[in-house]
Amino acid sequence: MYTFPKDFIWGAATSGPQSEGNFKKRHQNVFDYWYTKDPSAFYAGVGPDTTSNFYNDYENDLKLMHQAGIKALRTSIQWSRLIADFETCEVDQKGADFYSRVIDAMLANGITPYINLCHFDMPVELQHKYGGFESKHVTDLFAGFAKKCFELYGDRVDHWFTFNEPKVILDGGYLYQFHYPLKVDGPLAVQVAYNLNLASAKAIKAFRELYGQDKSKKIGTILNLTPAYPASDSPKDQAAAEFAELWANKMFLEPAVLGHYPQKLVEILERDGVLWEQTPAELQLLKEQTVDVLGVNFYHPFRVKAPAVSSASLQPWMPDIYFDEYEMPGRVMNVDKGWEIYPKALYDIAVNIRDNYNNIEWFVSENGMGVSSEERFMDKNGMVCDDYRIEFMKKHLKALHRGIKAGSNCHGYFVWTGIDCWSWKNAYRNRYGLIRDDIHTQIKTLKKSGHWFHELSNKNSFE
Repeated sequence: MYTFPKDFIWGAATSGPQSEGNFKKRHQNVFDYWYTKDPSAFYAGVGPDTTSNFYNDYENDLKLMHQAGIKALRTSIQWSRLIADFETCEVDQKGADFYSRVIDAMLANGITPYINLCHFDMPVELQHKYGGFESKHVTDLFAGFAKKCFELYGDRVDHWFTFNEPKVILDGGYLYQFHYPLKVDGPLAVQVAYNLNLASAKAIKAFRELYGQDKSKKIGTILNLTPAYPASDSPKDQAAAEFAELWANKMFLEPAVLGHYPQKLVEILERDGVLWEQTPAELQLLKEQTVDVLGVNFYHPFRVKAPAVSSASLQPWMPDIYFDEYEMPGRVMNVDKGWEIYPKALYDIAVNIRDNYNNIEWFVSENGMGVSSEERFMDKNGMVCDDYRIEFMKKHLKALHRGIKAGSNCHGYFVWTGIDCWSWKNAYRNRYGLIRDDIHTQIKTLKKSGHWFHELSNKNSFE
């Protein structure tokens, strides 16, 4: 029997742009815009117009989540829905009222709101005018948006998060072209990384100016931690893994929790002539405005080996000049998604946070398994019998339980996701939910995993 701490939180995660649809939204975000310009870039041509229809169906959706044992829901407020004027932070009243109703409905269903402020969804107007987070001015605008959210909903929301997976903004938008603006510019990605951390610190400062030392309210960030494992014990593979860990994890984790950047990363970037533009006042702000709590998204490990081509070669600067990805023979895979399944990494993350990050309070803010064509697993009553998802969660929860027993300060597990949601370019190719969404009818039904999660949540344990 695996029993979790008394106040452990069982939740689910989603985001505004992946669940709401574009109904009655004044502005476009970068994905809305990209889809209008190139729908063929999205799987089966399915864009963000409807997604899972949460905008119109949130009351029924939240009832279903309650039935699935979801006791906390992390979602996001879309900057492009809430704000009418990005420069002045004038509120769009329809957007503000919508989020207010959603939060009230969460509470009415016994679901604690965990609210995130950026889930890859930069307003396209700011992307085109300023370059989005390429601009430090936009970090100020983001802090203004964050403050407005705190003022509007802080009476009912105690758990706040500035960003979800800021590294993916770099990977998708500035390195590997799977998110708009589809740029490939390593040095610019370095500056964007710095500006994202700066924006987070500015939002945290606004939060603390409003709430001071009120311990009932907490603010954090959500990072996708993918531990970097070397292919071998050779010094070159070890060096590749060290840089990969600096770039993929520590570049966001250390500023958020410790208030500074890893010195070795700074030295490498400075040597290469690509270090971000910074000021002493900004670095002081980072030092002062660290997070109260950390959300950790985990799906797969990050295995690397020494690069086949020397980093000293004449080539554009990219972070992966220092490593090549490594595919471990015999690895267990989620073949549909193309990700290795390696639950032990969650234990390694737990111990790393315990030993190197002040054993800060944290929770698993995403963990899940995306599988395509789940209709093949339906029983005669139309229920998706997703035993594979239950086994995936069990294996990861066993690793997490081991980490908690070892003293790591983890207080919750949020599955990705409650209801099948729209997954950016991949649209609905892979399904992650405890609840199935027939996107043609918007009829939603619990999967077998939803019934299992209900029992897990109520018992706070599993066998």
